[in-house]
Amino acid sequence: MKKYWHVIGIGIQSNLTYRVNYLTRTLFSFIPLFAMLSLWRTIYAANGAGHQLSGYTQAQMIFYYMMVAIVDVFTAVNEDDWQIAADIREGNISQFLLKPVDYLWYRLCLFFSGRLTFVMMAGVPLAVFVFCFRGYFVPPASGLAMVAFVGSLVLTALLQFFLSYAMAMLAFWILEISTFIFILFAFEYLASGHLFPLDMLPPALQHVLWFTPFPSMLYVPISIYMGKLAGNGIALGLLTQLFWVLVMYALARFMWRRGIKHYSAFGG
Repeated sequence: MKKYWHVIGIGIQSNLTYRVNYLTRTLFSFIPLFAMLSLWRTIYAANGAGHQLSGYTQAQMIFYYMMVAIVDVFTAVNEDDWQIAADIREGNISQFLLKPVDYLWYRLCLFFSGRLTFVMMAGVPLAVFVFCFRGYFVPPASGLAMVAFVGSLVLTALLQFFLSYAMAMLAFWILEISTFIFILFAFEYLASGHLFPLDMLPPALQHVLWFTPFPSMLYVPISIYMGKLAGNGIALGLLTQLFWVLVMYALARFMWRRGIKHYSAFGG
């Protein structure tokens, strides 16, 4: 484990050199968020004061998007998939075949070091954003919801990483995987709850989405915090997340093993 702690330390030092980029990225990420908030304010204003949409008041809807920003800061994958694909394409993974270092755990350590650095850099603009909308901010639905929310954040981060890692493994067979990454991002953006709460979808479509990993990548932690999932619903949400984490971990391992065989066969 000592070597992986060393990787985390190196990752933090490396990411700190890009702190201005992180700060700029965070600031620009708030632009579409402010646009969405303005859109929903207009929609609620047109429907009259006190009107609810799919069980959300205007205040709850605004708070939902605040939580989207918070969860993204802690869990989103930035450039890990691109970097992994580049390592494969440029032959940098060859060194890991000769050293007692597991590439998946190596990349996971770099992912968490990147998240830690990003949280430090994004903390100030995120705090300013929350302060600007402090009138809409509410505490977690309960103490249990807060504890479950933290656990759900960890599972969300792991799910995001393992899915991105598995997608990056396509670089063993395909020279350019950007199209697949963008397609995955589009599906995730729509089906995870970034664009709107999944409660707003028809029940049949919601049911179908629960057979995919996407709700577990954003909607579940937010719903736990807001009390949309309570009691047995919290346990079910966490178990669903854990299931998809294990599935994506197994897929990532499978893709690596098949990819390495292909890589070695062609003289990688």
